[in-house]
Amino acid sequence: MIDTFLVLNTGSSSLKFQVFREENLDVLLRGKITGIGTEPKLAADLPGGEKTESSLPDDTDHDAALRAVMDLMAAHSENWHTLAVVHRVVHGGQEFTEPVIVTPNVMRRLEALIPLAPLHQPHNLAGITASAKLASDAVDIVCFDTAFHAGHDELISSFALPSDLRDKGIRRYGFHGLSYEWISGVLAEKHPDLHRGRVVVAHLGNGASLCAMKGGVSIDTTMSMTALDGLPMGTRSGSIDPGAVIYMLHDLGLGAESIQETLYEQSGLKGLSGITSDVEQLLASEDENAAFALDYFALKAAQFVAVMAVSMGGIDGIVFTGGIGEHAAPVRHAMLDRLRFLGDFKVLVIPTNEERVMAAHAKRLLRKAG
Repeated sequence: MIDTFLVLNTGSSSLKFQVFREENLDVLLRGKITGIGTEPKLAADLPGGEKTESSLPDDTDHDAALRAVMDLMAAHSENWHTLAVVHRVVHGGQEFTEPVIVTPNVMRRLEALIPLAPLHQPHNLAGITASAKLASDAVDIVCFDTAFHAGHDELISSFALPSDLRDKGIRRYGFHGLSYEWISGVLAEKHPDLHRGRVVVAHLGNGASLCAMKGGVSIDTTMSMTALDGLPMGTRSGSIDPGAVIYMLHDLGLGAESIQETLYEQSGLKGLSGITSDVEQLLASEDENAAFALDYFALKAAQFVAVMAVSMGGIDGIVFTGGIGEHAAPVRHAMLDRLRFLGDFKVLVIPTNEERVMAAHAKRLLRKAG
């Protein structure tokens, strides 16, 4: 019998999964289901190095997607036993600052955080509900994208608002914490001098943010109360004048749902280019709006790097990670060209591995629980 962890990253139309051996956290199986709600497809790397791809029924929902994953595991496992299903949850609020085992009370508290991450949290929780039905003999564990930033100074985490609003949880939380935690660990192992110093980590993907790390610890980050703030992203606006939102609401007559759709789904690189949020396509395009969108992204990202440097009192290195950070060299160079005034600093590109971080958390949590 081989004890395993099934790690899930559930999105609105996707389900990414990896199966880890509990003993040494080797990956036994990995893959993803995309197109949930439209044209669902499963792709996976099987034990032994084989690959498989298949279409799923059009009516596949998150329950059916997880069932397909578990069927795949059953068909290709070597007597695996799933100890825990480990879930990425975007928002942990102020009370969840480390991984926890899911209970009905925990679920109720996570549901109360949905307004802080309306486009992510419901789908994260849908994965938990599905696994509770389909893998009832396994423990459900949740890991939070906000937890890595939980120790921020009040100067960093506060908004300039009256205390009664701040006391209601309106504050800066930060996200992409599982990715930043992985990068911190890699730096500690492979670049210890830099790990002890002042590093800006740029997690650049469809969702994008920066983290200021000092001694491997998060000091500041660009996302705040929600995953909408900070850098412009694939389809999200990033930082915007709050007065512009009030203007859209009161003067342009846009409803709250319409504004939310605009800021989360129709803005960022997609809104600036009028073409797509896909950086690879934008880099290949000859449309001047594509070039404008990429220049805007690089400019804003560079400006925020300087902000992070101020929070740390300087900068010793920048680490790029995420889909754009790892693969879009022209974007990296455009950022770095704007940062030459900061002087010399080390530049690294390090692939992130949020799923392995989650598996490691699950292993520690279960051993602690006895």
